Amino acid sequence: MGAQERERKVYRPLRRAGLEVIPNGVPDGTMPFVLGYRDEDIVGGFSHPYDTPRLVERLNEEWYDLAVSSGLLDHRREFLVQLPQGTRTHRASLQNMHSGRRTASWTRVRLLNRWDIMGRGAASAFLGIHAGHPGFAMMALDGSVYVSASTGEIGVDVIAVGHPEGSENILQFLEWFALRDSPYSGRELQKRIAVWLAGRTSSAASRSDR
Repeated sequence: MGAQERERKVYRPLRRAGLEVIPNGVPDGTMPFVLGYRDEDIVGGFSHPYDTPRLVERLNEEWYDLAVSSGLLDHRREFLVQLPQGTRTHRASLQNMHSGRRTASWTRVRLLNRWDIMGRGAASAFLGIHAGHPGFAMMALDGSVYVSASTGEIGVDVIAVGHPEGSENILQFLEWFALRDSPYSGRELQKRIAVWLAGRTSSAASRSDR
């Protein structure tokens, strides 16, 4: 995707939601994927059924409170959001979301003064299905917290996971995922996870030798 096409099809919809994309801004060594967490890893969150009055407004309010209290936003209100690789259009993003293939990668963004993550953001298909039905993964630049939103049969669930790099539950899942033989895993993501795990092991070994 060329720069102009990326601006029109990805950056502009995110900007309407209040997220300014910062190209090539993902910190080196960022954990490529987070999954496999358990209750003991969760440090905050909230849930709302779809029939909640002022649903989008309440979801936005509580997402922001969680983002601030958990440390998702840095002093410039920047953080990481996972976007599907190869996305061309709204429809392509939706197809990617429901295909079962995990091909997302991190993108650095800045929260603007006027934003609507759970409304226009969710409707963009990059952060959900449509307004009030979010689906996204976000992480602090320093990796200290991971925030995920998902939609179920009856409502919206948003959770925050503290220090995912230090969770044995998550690390064990990533080790399994990297070796999983399935067409739905996403070979490229498996490679990135394997490289990250190997780098983490090498760093730990270097520290122990000092």
